[in-house]
Amino acid sequence: MLALATLGAWLATGAHSGWTKTSVTVVEVDAVTGLENPVQQKKFVMGVELLGVGLIGAAVLAGASFLFKTTKTNNQQ
Repeated sequence: MLALATLGAWLATGAHSGWTKTSVTVVEVDAVTGLENPVQQKKFVMGVELLGVGLIGAAVLAGASFLFKTTKTNNQQ
């Protein structure tokens, strides 16, 4: 579940192949002059380091699940 949630969050925020960003640059065109103006907008874009941490965490949890053995109980009387 953790791996799916991590992958889903990474895809939902733009599947960025670089580092995590908290702001992006958007080019806006001035209506009067027609000049392009770069503007910073606050937006969270998940990077590959958070994707990797989430997937490694999911692998660790999956591996740890094999450390605990389940016991079957017999309720016959």
